[in-house]
Amino acid sequence: MSYSIKEVSEKTGLAPHVLRYYENEGLLPSVARSRSGIRRYSENDLEWLSLICCLKNTGMSIKQIKNFVELSLEGDTTLQERCKLLREHKKNVEAQILEMQKHLQKVTHKIEYFSKKSLLQAGIKLHRE
Repeated sequence: MSYSIKEVSEKTGLAPHVLRYYENEGLLPSVARSRSGIRRYSENDLEWLSLICCLKNTGMSIKQIKNFVELSLEGDTTLQERCKLLREHKKNVEAQILEMQKHLQKVTHKIEYFSKKSLLQAGIKLHRE
């Protein structure tokens, strides 16, 4: 089965211009075309898009993603190199998660502080009335 750029855009939430950009950057090197030049995306292209979005949304640069795609196109001889790239990325993601957890703790603390203060103020107002 193949999909039009509109269908892929609806399925993935990526705008058509983003899909074209990814293809132009070499992130989707195997998108087929109809005789009239219209893009036809395969299930494999959708799987690649899912991985690209995952890597991008977790902070991997387009340049790094392109490197990963190029290594993948070279075949199984690059498995170790791809694994190393993903391990490094995983470490970066884990560091980001730890940092975000620290920020979340601070925000949670402030919510608790302001909520208690607000309740105290409401209690004082009720006693005055």
